[in-house]
Amino acid sequence: MMAVAKKDQERVTYAWMYGQQARKDGKERIVPDYWTELAEAWLQGFDGVPLGSEPKPASDQLEAELDDSAISQRQ
Repeated sequence: MMAVAKKDQERVTYAWMYGQQARKDGKERIVPDYWTELAEAWLQGFDGVPLGSEPKPASDQLEAELDDSAISQRQ
């Protein structure tokens, strides 16, 4: 998920939770008008997709850090 302001992140989380609740309540997979702006998060919740589960590419730096820590643990 892109870096977003904390308030926006809270709205995304709520949209996701309301989507989950709609599925549990047996409602249709139709985003309510109130959540139109955050439809993707609502649908992820409805479909049971973990919030923020979009794959994130590993950076070269992260890979190097992991390699360094593996080497230092072996010594």
